[in-house]
Amino acid sequence: MTPDPRRWWALGVLAAAQFMVIMDTSIIAVALPDMQAQLGFTPSGLQWVFNAYAVALGGLLLLGGRLSDLWGARRVFAAGWGVLTLGSVIAAAAGDAGTEVVGRAVQGVGAALLAPAAMTLLMVLFAGQPKELPKALAFYGAAAPAGGTAGVFLGGVITEWLTWPWVFVLYVPIGLLTLALTPKLLPAVPGRPGGLDVGGAIAVTGGLALAVYAIVQAPERGWTSTATLLQLAGAAVLLVAFALLQRAVRNPLMPLKVWRTPDLAAANLAMLLLGAAWIPMWYFLNLYVQQVLGFGAFASGAALLPMTALMMVLMTTVTGRLIGRFGTKRLIVTGLAVLAAGLGLLATANPDGSFAADVLPGSLVSAIGMALVFIPATMSAIGGVAPEQGGLASGIVNTTYQVGSALGLAAMTAIATSRGGDRLGDAVALTEGYSAAFVAAAVVALGGAGLAAITLRGSRTKDEDPTPVRV
Repeated sequence: MTPDPRRWWALGVLAAAQFMVIMDTSIIAVALPDMQAQLGFTPSGLQWVFNAYAVALGGLLLLGGRLSDLWGARRVFAAGWGVLTLGSVIAAAAGDAGTEVVGRAVQGVGAALLAPAAMTLLMVLFAGQPKELPKALAFYGAAAPAGGTAGVFLGGVITEWLTWPWVFVLYVPIGLLTLALTPKLLPAVPGRPGGLDVGGAIAVTGGLALAVYAIVQAPERGWTSTATLLQLAGAAVLLVAFALLQRAVRNPLMPLKVWRTPDLAAANLAMLLLGAAWIPMWYFLNLYVQQVLGFGAFASGAALLPMTALMMVLMTTVTGRLIGRFGTKRLIVTGLAVLAAGLGLLATANPDGSFAADVLPGSLVSAIGMALVFIPATMSAIGGVAPEQGGLASGIVNTTYQVGSALGLAAMTAIATSRGGDRLGDAVALTEGYSAAFVAAAVVALGGAGLAAITLRGSRTKDEDPTPVRV
């Protein structure tokens, strides 16, 4: 099969999509306190700036993957960028908390369309190129921490010298440029005939959203209150209905036989717990830096930059080589354990602490852990499936990470709130609440390491150089 001569340039466009999807989660970090003050978010409600995006993205990724199969990956990729750009306009123009959450949810819908389409396009571009595919995957995977790095820094710069709506305005020209480049660089992948499992999409998205909402509201209502129990039961019913529908419908969003693929379930479990530990760490570390240490917007962005820069460097230059030498299983287990250690360090933060003593060491150790896990877990999840199922496997692994992120953040916010994490202005109470969240996230990461050690078979690439190619 003759390789596409534009494949590396096209990979740049696809990596840019991954970059922007992840940046959309990190660029808001520094702006959160300003958004809370201006839009009227409560301390517990503030997390919906992240969770509205994560729930929409995680709940609709499988539908995005199915639409990519039916309508063609390039067409869905372009549609995703259009919807993401629209959501950015809504979020930027929001004058109240409700509108902001709607804008973030629309952004999540757009990301759910473009992310699986991008992976399908990548697999098409490098089909028949076994030596280049690992390099392309490493480059694509490295765009995630690069987006996180850029988001943290740009969020600080924009919030400090402009205003928070500009963190969303930024997406508009980038989206328009990507839409212009899409037909020039990306291959036209024909769609395949088939039906659309709308019921499954509604059930899985509704179930996830209801579960997150119940966990968010539980600290105020009580974990054993009638409302909480009914909402959790409703979420369980919807998720069970989704599983049953996948057995019954002719064209399911997630054919259950894909789970027979070796390591698919284990790798997705690792990604679920990675998201449940990493995103709360990032969220509460940012709040600690601003609300306890008193850093301004730019200083806060700069404070998180070493962590994300180290993660990006490791993922682009080291992780690929370590996969070739040690295999994916060892890296995933070790990385989750290292992440737990970093979270443990962050849990020792003091209300009168400093960046050098209370933020930098724990954040750097956590970054090393994340860098060791993310690409190996992704490769384990998609490496064993047939090429025509690459988009489905990508959608599943992205879904589990986003679901873990949303549920983990909801749970850790509930824990932090119960320990004083909602007492703005009280540095001692805030630190105690945030430390409790760090400890809980560390337990999740350590549990993930243990489960990965038991469930993963692992893989090792001996004949291929996994070093990423730069374009």
